[in-house]
Amino acid sequence: MSWEQLGQARYGWAAAAVAGVAVVAAAAGWRRWRRRPDAAELERLRRSRVNQVGRLTGGEIVDILDDLAPGESGTAPRVLVYRYKVRGVEYEASQDITPWLGQARAAACLPGLPAEIKFDPANPGNSIVWCETWSGLG
Repeated sequence: MSWEQLGQARYGWAAAAVAGVAVVAAAAGWRRWRRRPDAAELERLRRSRVNQVGRLTGGEIVDILDDLAPGESGTAPRVLVYRYKVRGVEYEASQDITPWLGQARAAACLPGLPAEIKFDPANPGNSIVWCETWSGLG
């Protein structure tokens, strides 16, 4: 190999190294400054996934909880507590149904009433009773 060819090879390696550093810097910058989903978006994505891959099972509404004092009106979170069985194992879960209070019939959310539950077959503890496009309440 001549000195001229050796010099050209060094420039090739230098260019590849600079390109590699640029790619790593771009990836680090994207990871640092990208928009991260907030808690509400993560919950919406979870509900959507369970709705897509979920299987149905029967369940029962156990309770409906809110943080309002008796006689107080407002927009406190309403949490529906429900129970269901999958393959002989009983699960008890809860879901915030505040966004759908205008759509839900109050009579369908009473304790003791049956409900359809969608659960993730890979993780039966991951379940929903309501999402944007489906409702398991009568």
